[in-house]
Amino acid sequence: MAESTLRRADRMSAILERVSRHGSVDAGVLAEEFDVSAATIRRDLQVLEEQRLLSRTHGGAVAVDVAYELPVRYRGGQHREEKAVVAQRAAALLPKGPLTLGLTGGTTTLILARLLAERVDLTVVTNALNIAAELALRPRLKLIMTGGVSRTQSYELVGPIADQALAGLNMQIAVVGVDGISARGGLTTHDDIEAHTNAAMIRRADRVMVVADGSKVGRNCLAGICAITDVSVLVTDSSADPDHVEAIRRAGTEVVVAS
Repeated sequence: MAESTLRRADRMSAILERVSRHGSVDAGVLAEEFDVSAATIRRDLQVLEEQRLLSRTHGGAVAVDVAYELPVRYRGGQHREEKAVVAQRAAALLPKGPLTLGLTGGTTTLILARLLAERVDLTVVTNALNIAAELALRPRLKLIMTGGVSRTQSYELVGPIADQALAGLNMQIAVVGVDGISARGGLTTHDDIEAHTNAAMIRRADRVMVVADGSKVGRNCLAGICAITDVSVLVTDSSADPDHVEAIRRAGTEVVVAS
């Protein structure tokens, strides 16, 4: 897709990527690059500043001083092709026939949910509001949602209510989206409460599949979800660092590299 035709969320995602990479951006350069008016870019920067994702300056913006988690609505434009490839391969790996499947939140798990929406004999357990919205009107699919406190950054329901709901359920496979996965750190994410709820789902599953584009492999974030030894299979793409992939394999987790 040409950058001039980017949707607003994708444009904002691209702006945030540039701020993260370079530390600052120039509004005039962005307007020319995305083929939009300077006023449009200024509005984009204002919205991002209001969400504390950057700080506006005269003529542009600079990165904020603190590390932040990019809201899920802006992640769709990041590594789009890699996430689609990973989701397609994960869908193909899931067994046919009756299946009870857990899905955590995440952009790759959302793509996977869309791919599975027409399956029959599928029960989906999820704590993700956007995944539930995708599947709620599918008549041949059974949807079970946890309760919990809505987390704005990820659209996930988390906390003790979600954990208690998951404790009473059994899943054949849990497909987990993460912010980081490594042999040393296991599965990690930015938020400790979200990590606890994801761990609750993992404990109730017979097998755990992690879907993560290559940018997540080898990365360690603040909150640990579980050890790498709890993961049956990682599905990633060819952009993943080969050394980190090999370390995860040596830890005993199967790694499928989609291409």
